[in-house]
Amino acid sequence: MPDEPQILRIGDWRVDPGLDELSREGETIRLEPRTMRLLLYLAAHAGRVVDVQHLLNEVWPNVIVTQGSVYQAIADLRRMLGDDRERPSYIENLPRRGYRLIAPVAPWGVGSTAADNSSPATQSLTQANGSVGADPQLASGALGALGTLVAGDATAVPTPGTLVAPPWRSKLAFGVIGALLAGLLTYFTIDKFWISRQSQIASHGAAATEKTTSNASVTVEAVGIAFNPPPHSIAVLPFVNLSGDKEQEYFSDGLTEEVLNSLAAVDGLQVAARTSSFYFKGEHADLTTITHKLNVATVLEGSVRRSEHTVRVSAQLINAVTGFHLWSKTYDRDIGDVLKLQTEIATAVAEALKVTLLGDISQKIELGSTRNPAALDAYLHASNAWQSRRDIANDAPAAIAAYTEVIRLDPNYALAFAGRSRALAIYAGGAATGPAIREGFEKAERDAQRAIALAPELAQAHSALAYVLEAGFLDFARANEEYERAVALAPGNAQVLRESGGFAASMGHFDAAIDAARRAVLLDPLARASHTILGEALYAARRYGEAATAYAEALNLNPDFKSAYGEQGLAFYGLGDFENARISCEAKRDFWLSQWCLAVVYDKLGRHADAEVERKKCQAAQGDGGAYQYAAIYAQWGDRPKALEWLDTAIRRRDPGLIYLKTDPLMDPLRKEPRFQAIERELKFPN
Repeated sequence: MPDEPQILRIGDWRVDPGLDELSREGETIRLEPRTMRLLLYLAAHAGRVVDVQHLLNEVWPNVIVTQGSVYQAIADLRRMLGDDRERPSYIENLPRRGYRLIAPVAPWGVGSTAADNSSPATQSLTQANGSVGADPQLASGALGALGTLVAGDATAVPTPGTLVAPPWRSKLAFGVIGALLAGLLTYFTIDKFWISRQSQIASHGAAATEKTTSNASVTVEAVGIAFNPPPHSIAVLPFVNLSGDKEQEYFSDGLTEEVLNSLAAVDGLQVAARTSSFYFKGEHADLTTITHKLNVATVLEGSVRRSEHTVRVSAQLINAVTGFHLWSKTYDRDIGDVLKLQTEIATAVAEALKVTLLGDISQKIELGSTRNPAALDAYLHASNAWQSRRDIANDAPAAIAAYTEVIRLDPNYALAFAGRSRALAIYAGGAATGPAIREGFEKAERDAQRAIALAPELAQAHSALAYVLEAGFLDFARANEEYERAVALAPGNAQVLRESGGFAASMGHFDAAIDAARRAVLLDPLARASHTILGEALYAARRYGEAATAYAEALNLNPDFKSAYGEQGLAFYGLGDFENARISCEAKRDFWLSQWCLAVVYDKLGRHADAEVERKKCQAAQGDGGAYQYAAIYAQWGDRPKALEWLDTAIRRRDPGLIYLKTDPLMDPLRKEPRFQAIERELKFPN
């Protein structure tokens, strides 16, 4: 067994790799094992630039992930360390090169100056005059030579191509740095749980799609696509805020989104969706990385400088393959002319890409919008509040209030009604209690209907109404009509495709659901929601191995995405792989979906008492609001009377979980029961 990795000091943090913990002044933060591995790898190369590909190779071995996983992990690590991206004291980003740990590193209990990045030990790692990723063999040689010295043979002659550290100035420095690097290098020999779990996930996802090798060792194939962009495809990167005021960031981001939506309205253009286009914001990723991850042929980037009543927008269109500028222009406009500006930019881009414009494009771009400058500004505020939400219970009310202010300023602003409808419905279904649930859904329906009355061709309005009818009223027939209308109006809108795809899966229209979800992945490949909806569609279709792979991709994009662990666990459960199901669900066992999963998994593993504990946790947290979930648990336990009893409760409460009744694999044991069939008829699922 390798020695336990030692406790370190990184900056002013105490870092305990054995417990995956950071601590400082009484504060303790628990890291995911993968995040700890990333921090220790950067610490092992403190003072040196490590490129993104090298981090992928070393920190994510045996798992194929996107470079976005590195960007997300670095962002999470900075947040936990309390680092400032603009003025870093821990992790420095060198555009187009990589990342560098700039904080002092030492074994815990030794002054941080002993491991200053200018020490001879660190110099031995940096005298290659480049980044780790630039020459991995050279870096490996340096570490190997230093490892030999640490082992005690200071006179050893290195093999050709290796680097030798200068003579030590003191035995103390020798001991400190030797212990530090020995501890860090030892850490990278430990088979951590996270790596093991991800490798198992990868194996099952690939095995289910028959991607095996001669020795039965398999690795997941990423859901992302090879770089082969359609000629008329484009990503709109977040416009840079040049206003000199960070408080104006909402305006530059909002204007970027409005331009993106304007381009999406152009027939013949494939436009990367907002989540993916904004994924690289602040990371200074190079053009090749961005275009390959988004699979687009062109990129639109620009800047925004706003004064009190005017705005200057500079935009440029770049060919992803050649890097050449195809078009650029600077616009000076009054705030009230932003709609006209959107049309001008969309038209210019379409002409530069030789896309034939059909009809008056301005009508599509201006649909549901406003010419009131104050209302537009308030709408961008509201959209920013909704996009940046983290917790529905705490953040949704502020977004609802912001949309209400927009509507006060312009009572005919259809997009504002559609936005408030969505916020009201999600809050009602996810955070409201008692009578507030019904009241919230009723308000959401009125807003959606008002948006449609103002702008009958507005896809967002039809999609908002469909969601309210589905989740709030279990009116699946009308929801189906509204989703179909939304997709017909906006076939290139990833959000519309995700929602319609998820609904189609619940209704048993598996081919349509999977097609819509895969289209959403193409348009928004770096959005975890795209892969999650694909996983849901594949799971409902009983394609469990592919579903597990889709959920793994969602987790690669965001390892803290709690619901995906439980959903992935249920996919393994469907495969009959109860051990991997347990591992996945236990990763976030405080989350209700994981508890639901564990209640059925533990039972299959013979741990009946533990299964009952998990069921009780669900019921203690949700009360009768989790009636559908309890019915599914009892169905899997073989207790049909109890399962049907809870289904009756779900019907009485109009439980939104009933959306899944028609296709949920967990309900399969009940499908021949007369009461179950009567409930299906009562819900009037469309054919």
